[in-house]
Amino acid sequence: MNRRDFLKKSALMTMAVGASELAQASSLVSPVTADCPAESPAESGDERLIASAPMLQNYAETSIGITFAVSALANGYVVIGERPDLSDGRKVKAGGYRTTEISDRVIQVRLTGLKPATTYYYRIGADRIQYKGGYSMKVLGTEDDPTVYHFTTAGSAARAHFCVINDTHVAWRPFGLAIEKIAQLSPSCVVWNGDASNVEETIEAQTRIYLTPEIDRKDYAAQLPYLFCPGNHDFRGMANRHLERVWMYRQPEERATRDWDLGRNFAVRMGEVAMIGLDTGEDKLDTNAKFAGLFNMKAYREAQTDWLRDALQRPEIATAPYLVAFCHIPLYDPNPRRNPGDVAPNDTAPQYSSDFAMWQRTCAKMWCPLLEQHGCQLIITAHQHHYRYDEPTSERPWAQIVGGGPEMGVVDGKERPEKFPTVIEGEVRQGQLHVTIHNLLTGKVQQVFDFKARKRRRRRKA
Repeated sequence: MNRRDFLKKSALMTMAVGASELAQASSLVSPVTADCPAESPAESGDERLIASAPMLQNYAETSIGITFAVSALANGYVVIGERPDLSDGRKVKAGGYRTTEISDRVIQVRLTGLKPATTYYYRIGADRIQYKGGYSMKVLGTEDDPTVYHFTTAGSAARAHFCVINDTHVAWRPFGLAIEKIAQLSPSCVVWNGDASNVEETIEAQTRIYLTPEIDRKDYAAQLPYLFCPGNHDFRGMANRHLERVWMYRQPEERATRDWDLGRNFAVRMGEVAMIGLDTGEDKLDTNAKFAGLFNMKAYREAQTDWLRDALQRPEIATAPYLVAFCHIPLYDPNPRRNPGDVAPNDTAPQYSSDFAMWQRTCAKMWCPLLEQHGCQLIITAHQHHYRYDEPTSERPWAQIVGGGPEMGVVDGKERPEKFPTVIEGEVRQGQLHVTIHNLLTGKVQQVFDFKARKRRRRRKA
């Protein structure tokens, strides 16, 4: 069973759920409108209002996002402080200026003005809302989660230790194994490198993936911050067109006006490592008839090139000893049969083994010269459902690691031990970046790589 067959079988397994979700596609629109006022479905308060543990999103130096699920119409908030007892806590409500955010599914709270490399403590809460119209609304009660969580922001003084997962595809067993391995390793942050989804049509399906996954460790992201690089499947389906309803964008103040719509890109300093997040987008061309001209990935990738050029020159990024980039679709492949993703008009050509991009030549042409100019040592990618390490060469001075997929060593009843999920771990120790590939099928270390610090670029004199 190849990569596509695996995804088809995964889709069939969730067809029963998908049928009900499709019927609720209209729920993607805000549940409260002037023409159709909404009431809380659980006004009695018997049902718990807070429906999930919090999830830390968009790990950064001075800001972070906190998201959690609710079971009824609510406004949520976070109480945050630097003292474990929150005696110095301040309350931050969901939403920005003017009005607070009201939702019956997902609460998102944006925290800004934080200090780099600093530990913060927090707890979450929500107000149950009754809404019958613009002049008829009230708070029915408040629910506080008594658990006090904590997290540490990024910054040059933070611990340089990250993990990467990818291609989880709503496959709970390998995802659960990955989460347990990460809990054991206890990094500073995790990069989810795309294809968390298959095809998601409703916000309920997205909530299940990120906030209420079917794994033992329900609070997997409550104290461990995550970063996200979307995969091609994370754009498919009506809900995935607005993933920001569940996984918020980068904070607005972290983006220039020109880059307002680049909410998924990140440039984060974590100790000695500068982490760059890029979005390779769809694995099919915008001209592919399957998508009816409803994708605009070409312009999106070009805009990221301008963002990348500026991000690499930011002082905290330029001075980091190690530069590591993350994106879903590989930027190189040694196999000439692998489709490079720029075969117009409809992605097909007889010399390639697939009708979709197995690697992204367009992105490589735009982004790799900039990464090479700034001494990038490593690019970590995904997408192919097969672990691989590409050694650097004189023509391509960066190494590439391709993470494994969700298959657990058996495909169509046949043993395929080369098909295994991975957790990729990077940590700076004793003056080197050590990258360890954890094989989740065997529970053993697959390979280890060491990277030396990049040479500092000399500033040109004016």
